[in-house]
Amino acid sequence: MAEFGFNEHHQNEVVNYMRFARSKMVLRLKTIDSCFEELKDSRLVEETFTVDEVKEMLDGLQAVVRGEVEMELINTAHTNVLLLRQLFSQAEKFYLRLQSDISELENRELLEQVAEFEKTDFKTTNKINQETSKVKLAPLNEVGVSELLNKEIVRLQEENDKLKARMRTLESQAMSALDERTKAERALKDVQTVHGDQQEISSLEGTVAALRGDYERSLSANSASQKGLQENLISAKHDLLRVQEQLSLAEKELDKKFQQTAAYRNMKEILTKKNEQIKDIRKRLQRYEPNE
Repeated sequence: MAEFGFNEHHQNEVVNYMRFARSKMVLRLKTIDSCFEELKDSRLVEETFTVDEVKEMLDGLQAVVRGEVEMELINTAHTNVLLLRQLFSQAEKFYLRLQSDISELENRELLEQVAEFEKTDFKTTNKINQETSKVKLAPLNEVGVSELLNKEIVRLQEENDKLKARMRTLESQAMSALDERTKAERALKDVQTVHGDQQEISSLEGTVAALRGDYERSLSANSASQKGLQENLISAKHDLLRVQEQLSLAEKELDKKFQQTAAYRNMKEILTKKNEQIKDIRKRLQRYEPNE
């Protein structure tokens, strides 16, 4: 593997992966062979077959072999992804960003070098590995395991603290939404008590009810959606104040129009004459009453 620039450690890693790939290939080939053997044993029991029977057997065999090959190709692709995942995870621990050139995967020259390596070095390495395979595996480092467990515990505690903080935030947002809903209900009751315009009040009731429903649905949403609902509530309050002002102006306008009617003027003249008569009668009475 000198052509690839690998050191001894990486060369051993490549050999291990190729050994794994070869074992998977051998197993899949055995499976395909068993498909043919099963067809021979189960179907080729007669001396002559019709064209339709042969076609049926070949179609069935094709489907089985196709399924086995497709499964192996998919499994190989997924295995390669897992291998890349290991490499990228190790690189990210040292803040490295690895890059790959997909076009090199179809480089015939490099593929031939890999095939030549498999024929030569791979066989030699197999012999060496067979001689050293009797060496017992070293036990796991208990200190390292404890350290990993401690790190995992710390990570879980941090995630738990984040979830608790998030829960407190959601509870605070929910309480704020409930307070706003209560204020809206009180404002609606005040409007119903002061004004008698049922049509406007019904419209405002529908608006406030819709806002209340939006608040109830948004209790589990984020703060951005609640801000929009608060703005809608403020707009509804402004509309309510504007309706109150319009009703007050309408009442003043009705009073002004009533004062301008002929009935109001006649009544005012009659009251004026009556007041003058009362004043005249009082003056006459004062003449006949003794002075005190």
